[in-house]
Amino acid sequence: MCGIVGLHLRNPELHPRLGELLGQMLGEMQDRGADSAGIAIYGDPTWSPAGQGCVSLLETGVGAAELDAATAAVGAALGSEVAGRLVDDTLVLSAEVDSEILLATAITVYPDALVAGFGADLTVLKGVGAPRDLVQAWGLSNASGWQGVGHTRMATESAVTPSGAHPFAVGPEQCLVHNGSFSNHATIRRELRAVGVEFDSENDTEVGARFVAHQLAQGKDVETALKEVCATFDGFYTLLVSNHDSFAVVRDAIACKPAVIAETDDWVAMASEYRALAHLPGVADARIWEPEPEVVYAWTR
Repeated sequence: MCGIVGLHLRNPELHPRLGELLGQMLGEMQDRGADSAGIAIYGDPTWSPAGQGCVSLLETGVGAAELDAATAAVGAALGSEVAGRLVDDTLVLSAEVDSEILLATAITVYPDALVAGFGADLTVLKGVGAPRDLVQAWGLSNASGWQGVGHTRMATESAVTPSGAHPFAVGPEQCLVHNGSFSNHATIRRELRAVGVEFDSENDTEVGARFVAHQLAQGKDVETALKEVCATFDGFYTLLVSNHDSFAVVRDAIACKPAVIAETDDWVAMASEYRALAHLPGVADARIWEPEPEVVYAWTR
């Protein structure tokens, strides 16, 4: 079943409340998927300092006692100062270098780590367990920023592990969350592997994320990439895709997976059900609608 939430803040006065608002949205979707969850936060000054490359890693084996040594090891390999933080089980690294350089260096130190996400302005957290519990463990209510995406998962296509949790953030500043299933993902995975694309899981959603990232890397914009998804993928899906300056939603041709969008002068929000939006400030005056099949809805910062 799964639950999707997303919040794009237009009013800078709301930026300090991003984590609080997104956490409430995610909690409302817990009964749509209580086995794991994940979030992507754009613009938190502590997790992803402005002007720095950022990387979020899982499965590093680093705990609080090892944090300083782990950070120093990455800094030594990079030849530059690195800041490291543990957010529950996620090692969040930042440095004054391009995020892809920081990522490549971090992987030499932790070759078996799962890359949860990378990019300037972006932190991605994933975990196994009830979404409301994870929101507390992450301290999400203290996070700020200009955009956030979240997902609660009911596993159908792969194991309940951090690698199977959404968002899938496989390109710089990019992430994708998905409610539904792709019926031809195995074929598309083989085609992408044939052109050199690597995968971390057997999750069908990762195929969608890798496909979109591949389209963007070829110079296409998000709207065009999502139109290519509609032309290429079979199945039932609602997708929310975000990157460094945009926020986009699309549904399949039948549109059987629920979705609702709300928009005000202060924000744009999307969720699988309206109850996840009901607490947002000014929602009583919002324009609210259900996205049409195969229509790409996109907003730019």
